[in-house]
Amino acid sequence: MVSTFLEREKRGMAVRFSEQESLIVDNATGLVWLKDALSAETGLSWPETFDFIDEMNRKKVADRSDWRLPNRRELYSLVDHSMREPALSKDHPFINVWAGKYWTSTTSARSKAYAWWVQLSGGRMFFGNKSDDCMVWPVCGTSETLHATGQTACYNVAGEEVQCDGLKQDGAIQAGLPWPEPRFIPQDDGILDAMTGLIWTESADLAEGMTDWRSAQDIITGMADQTGMAWRMPTIMELESLTDCDHADPALPQGHPFTDVNEAYWSATTSGYDADWAFCLYFHKGAVGVGYKSNLDFHVWAVREE
Repeated sequence: MVSTFLEREKRGMAVRFSEQESLIVDNATGLVWLKDALSAETGLSWPETFDFIDEMNRKKVADRSDWRLPNRRELYSLVDHSMREPALSKDHPFINVWAGKYWTSTTSARSKAYAWWVQLSGGRMFFGNKSDDCMVWPVCGTSETLHATGQTACYNVAGEEVQCDGLKQDGAIQAGLPWPEPRFIPQDDGILDAMTGLIWTESADLAEGMTDWRSAQDIITGMADQTGMAWRMPTIMELESLTDCDHADPALPQGHPFTDVNEAYWSATTSGYDADWAFCLYFHKGAVGVGYKSNLDFHVWAVREE
């Protein structure tokens, strides 16, 4: 099934959010969020966030009892990379948005005592120790446009695997559309991702080493001119769509067909903080960061529509 969230993000929506009293419906995903993004009023450790949301469900906050901590793909779907403080769309209807770190329900596959957070000041996504404090922004409902993160196991604050029964972690709920099988299908000129409908070059190192952002663009443009195919640099959301949160080193689905996979990649997405910086994806971890465009810091991968 093609990822309609990526399609909607690319073409935009006339009305992204619909307000229903204390609730906000995201029309791009179908998920329902609290209008008040600071419901806990203070930072909580990762275990404390689950206790807090359990109490919300007992109290039936906003007449709902299906609140949960969003997985990383759900929370990251709110990010507008062209904006800052907060990195949400300019006309968003939310109140009390903290321009800092918000927990997700997804554990880091590389360091299982850590969980993913989204930094809403600028749109980065990294992981932090589960004992640290971050904000919580509960979600409810299901999405018919977002795919699951790939995480299938649960872990405690010490990073030990535990039974998922009765837990509300990402590995227990596995919210999102299931991945197609097979997911990756070889084509004459690349690899089709059946989940998104995007075709990627089989080689994930088109520059044969690290390069700057402009040179990366030039390499892909030259390849497009030479082949007559509409190859381009992927957006950060397109790069993130490749990640599998059950794996690290690299954070790609097991048995993936790509060659020459490296640590970090340029995206076509410019930072909303400073146009001299662009978003990048760290595939050993699955993290999203930023890099200075003039630095020879990242590798080059190309994508095109099917």
